[in-house]
Amino acid sequence: MNTTNEVTFWDDVYLSRPAATGPRPNTRLTEVVASLSPGDALDLGCGDGGDTLWLAGQGWHVTAADISAVAVERLTALARSHGIGDRVTAVRYDLGRAFPHGEFDLICAHYLHTPFDLDRATVLRAAAHALRPGGRLLVVDHGSTAPWSWNQDPGARYPSPREVAADIDLDETAWTVERADTPRRTATGPDGRTAEVTDHVLLLRRTA
Repeated sequence: MNTTNEVTFWDDVYLSRPAATGPRPNTRLTEVVASLSPGDALDLGCGDGGDTLWLAGQGWHVTAADISAVAVERLTALARSHGIGDRVTAVRYDLGRAFPHGEFDLICAHYLHTPFDLDRATVLRAAAHALRPGGRLLVVDHGSTAPWSWNQDPGARYPSPREVAADIDLDETAWTVERADTPRRTATGPDGRTAEVTDHVLLLRRTA
């Protein structure tokens, strides 16, 4: 694994477009989390920060992790400009090498896909173990290829939520699957184009 290449790739992704000023939260996050009481959250692969900012606006204290220093610096500045800098800690993390410290009531991993090698099952297993009892891990993956995706491989296969859960391989007496489905929605890409896409949604709750 060449971390330098990964960092350069993702820094270039963010540098290729203007800094976001009002990034939107992901639909699956808002529908799952809206009824939960705020606590400590971890946003894995925070990107432009739409999920982090929305969570902080709802009263959560959020640790936002991304491999791109550009994304982290932009999110830190954006949180301050929104008046919620005290509830957002943005940190640069290479999840293939280390996992953020702490215990959390919510951990979300939206579209944690990369063209580089990443043992996602190990990362998500670490996330599950970083939950407090009663905490939830929300994993939302691509279930289809959007026209604006960096991955346009026609042979791309997207594991189902149940397959992702099986790969994480958690003790069923300590974690339970609360949701595993594949809803469709109309999405808007960075360039304003819209398309119907499929999400693969997995919601796990730590019970012990």
